[in-house]
Amino acid sequence: MHPLMTEIGRGIAMMNLVQIEQHQGWAEIILDRPARRNALTPGLAAQLTTALEGLSRSAEVAAIVLRGADHCFCSGIDLKALQSNEDPGSEDGVWHQASIRALHLALYRCPKPLICALEKYAINAGAALVFACDLVVAGDSAFLQIGEIQQGSDIPINAAWLRLKTSEQTLARLALLGDRVGATELAHIGLIQSVVPDDEVLTQARVWAARLASFPVGAGDVIINRIRSFRPMDPETVFPVSTNNALLTAAQVKS
Repeated sequence: MHPLMTEIGRGIAMMNLVQIEQHQGWAEIILDRPARRNALTPGLAAQLTTALEGLSRSAEVAAIVLRGADHCFCSGIDLKALQSNEDPGSEDGVWHQASIRALHLALYRCPKPLICALEKYAINAGAALVFACDLVVAGDSAFLQIGEIQQGSDIPINAAWLRLKTSEQTLARLALLGDRVGATELAHIGLIQSVVPDDEVLTQARVWAARLASFPVGAGDVIINRIRSFRPMDPETVFPVSTNNALLTAAQVKS
């Protein structure tokens, strides 16, 4: 077993929804539900949390790249699984909403620079994963969508990240219209840093990660923690416990 995998811990051996690839001085976390377009479930969220927390403890990791399998980032919450209250990735097969919030607490607390490789799309809960990252590179045909308004649902996680990283006007533009926002506009409003041809997204994300790994050991950690020191101190207040069940009763499932 690679020393990094040993450092992450035994939980990694049980992962089947998230994959980790170790590189020289950095790592990739891959959302691995391609048949469901990498849709998020509590089981996937729990495995992603385990991976993040393990990599965060490793002195061998200068940066973490987050991407989706099969060149697709994330289609959002798996609404079919949610409406049936089933989660094939959890130990008991039941949907546990708290795992989604726990994931974002882990992302908020992550002491490593997070790089998102945004391929194809990031929808609803998938968009929140993009906003959680420090650097984002997107393909020129990629888009992001916060479409919960079409389902009458709240956006506690997306709103929390966007209020940390952008203006109220930008949050309103994304959340109230609920439309697809392309990579060019996302770059214009400062939510992503680079737009490249679709087939170069992962290459660019890896270039950034390798660059961070080339700096003195711990340098990226120091800078990213200085940047994040201006955030509210208590992440428990940033991500409120959601009580909204609109998705459970939505008449239409769009997944």
